Amino acid sequence: MSTYTEHDAARLVPEQPSGSGRGPFQRDRARVLHSSALRRLAGKTQVVEPSSASVPRTRLTHSLECSQVGRELGAALGCDADLVDAACLAHDLGHPPYGHNGETALDEAAAGCGGFEGNAQSLRLLTRLEVKVPGAGLNLTRATLDAATKYPWPKGDGPKYGVYDEDVEVFRWLREGAPPGRRCLETQVMDWADDVAYSVHDLEDGVVAGLIPLEVLRDEADEVAAIAARLYSDASQADLEGALQTLVAQPWWPVGYDGSTSAQVALKGATSALIGRFCRAAEEQTRAVHGAASLSRYDADLVVPARVRAECAVLKAVTARYVMDRDGVRRAQERERQVVAELVARLADRAPGPLEPMYAEAWRAAPDDAGRLRVVVDQVAGLTDAAAAALHSRLG
Repeated sequence: MSTYTEHDAARLVPEQPSGSGRGPFQRDRARVLHSSALRRLAGKTQVVEPSSASVPRTRLTHSLECSQVGRELGAALGCDADLVDAACLAHDLGHPPYGHNGETALDEAAAGCGGFEGNAQSLRLLTRLEVKVPGAGLNLTRATLDAATKYPWPKGDGPKYGVYDEDVEVFRWLREGAPPGRRCLETQVMDWADDVAYSVHDLEDGVVAGLIPLEVLRDEADEVAAIAARLYSDASQADLEGALQTLVAQPWWPVGYDGSTSAQVALKGATSALIGRFCRAAEEQTRAVHGAASLSRYDADLVVPARVRAECAVLKAVTARYVMDRDGVRRAQERERQVVAELVARLADRAPGPLEPMYAEAWRAAPDDAGRLRVVVDQVAGLTDAAAAALHSRLG
């Protein structure tokens, strides 16, 4: 079985030891934690927009929750906990304002420079846009960059990919020695922690906001299962319906929510039970397949039982059914997409004047129109929801 090697701990730009006594992956985690891109996630939509709840979850709180889930699961399997933590903190850095809705609009606006993808933008931030080491972004280790790359391939037939054409050189460096197209174990742990965190916590937020009626889920399992089959799972609708029925039959599943102390306790208990259920199942099944040795990098694949993936999928579908598809959301999303499209167009038309200094500098250095458009897209992608609205208003 492999251990972490000097190759894994290498940085694109070699650095002298810090003298702090911290390991390379501890330093990586600290760099992501202190990055501007991570702080900006506090103002970016998760499911319920940041301004719509008194204690909202944002992309930042989601990333922190994902890192806690991933850190513990990774450590239980033998992965370096700081490495997994850093990958989890970094996994959403490239998301633009307005969540996946903004991502769709930005992809259309970026057609002239190859499109936009949040995961590819995350790699671009880590290796280019975040300022730490000139020419290398945060200059993270090879293993951390690999772990943070959820889709380790360039743009192809599918909608998801992890690198833009102009960033392929650093991508080749970080993937040096990795099996083509295969994700390391730390990435798989991060990806499952992401699924667990947002499926469970988005459900919790929807309940607290009064949007998800827990008391009727049992009777509407067929509708939820149909959404899960269409959007989130390859399982049959019957299996997905059964997965939801299994969850609502658990003794810890809350029967309703009225905001009282007892209701809040019951909901928090269900949240903890769901996270524990999903993570234990992955750990136990992975151990059953790969044994008790410490696992890391390309020693093994994470094994999540199909029934547990189905349960996770139906939780996502519950949020889709009652939160994302509710009255008024589509109209708001249309307006958000319009804001993103118009921002790109107005900035591109008036650049470099209205660009932030670092982006104006990059715009002047770009070799062609596609490169200049990519710079504009980089600035728009980094905006918070509120900053996007304010800049759009200012540019008129």
